[in-house]
Amino acid sequence: MFNNKSILITGGTGSFGKQYVRTILSRFQPKRIVVYSRDELKQFEMQQEFDQPCMRYFIGDVRDKERLTQAMNGIDFVIHAAALKQVPAAEYNPMECIKTNIYGAENVIYASLQNNVDRVIALSTDKAANPINLYGATKLASDKLFVAANNMAGGTTQFSVVRYGNVVGSRGSVVPFFKKLIAEGAESLPITDEHMTRFWITLQQGVDFVLKNFERMYGGEIFVPKIPSVKITDLAKAMAPNLPHKIIGIRPGEKLHEIMCPADDSHLTLEFDDHYVLRPTIRFTARNNDFVENCLGEKGEPVKPGFEYHSGNNAQFLTVEQIKEVNKKAGISE
Repeated sequence: MFNNKSILITGGTGSFGKQYVRTILSRFQPKRIVVYSRDELKQFEMQQEFDQPCMRYFIGDVRDKERLTQAMNGIDFVIHAAALKQVPAAEYNPMECIKTNIYGAENVIYASLQNNVDRVIALSTDKAANPINLYGATKLASDKLFVAANNMAGGTTQFSVVRYGNVVGSRGSVVPFFKKLIAEGAESLPITDEHMTRFWITLQQGVDFVLKNFERMYGGEIFVPKIPSVKITDLAKAMAPNLPHKIIGIRPGEKLHEIMCPADDSHLTLEFDDHYVLRPTIRFTARNNDFVENCLGEKGEPVKPGFEYHSGNNAQFLTVEQIKEVNKKAGISE
């Protein structure tokens, strides 16, 4: 569906953006790919790898509504990946996080509607479910904005959300942090809490999930993949089996476990073969859709009342050996 189409990705120089561009170029023949981001150095470096005739690089911030509107001229599909993501940084700089993650989301919606973009998918996070930190709270607000935007669009532009957990090896995540410490000869690895768990997904799995949901979406859904969990202590063992662990305590705004489908939303949650869908809490005026069957004809079933998709009691946990294999496939280790 991306052949001869124009695609824009905000925050396109990040880990997800680069893998997304790499995947689109290898599988499709797009008319145009616009990388929209604010860092000129990262754009210059990305141009060295992706210099195909269809590539465009726009310097701009999602806080800038006019620039976004200009960049989306003629665009068919938008992936909104730009965000301030570091939990402690958001706790110490709350207004900056709000400006990018909430006001920026509003600007993406405005620019998409102004340009009659066909479909928009916003990337969310497990931290947006039952949030306890500012980052999660801003992403929950962003999710609500994108879902409600379907009413503003009146059926012309479709907006959906993809929510998933920690991406293996992405910038700022624990894996490259551990890898750096190991390379520097650290005598131990810092663990915030020995009981901590996280959902685990590779960059390519995240990209593939987003691509598939462009085909599935009606607009208004929050898509959640079925993915395994890991214990942070097992991750440390997989990366450095001989190094002891040093418990340092949970950082500001950090959770012990993550949730992607809260129990309070169980009445809205549908289970499909490889993913869940959280239906909107609001009614759409332009159409009536219960989302039980998606645009690909896949059918879901309502989950049991009180169901919660939780990293601590997930049905699937990766073993130390499986973590090693995932890291290897993700290019984290040999």
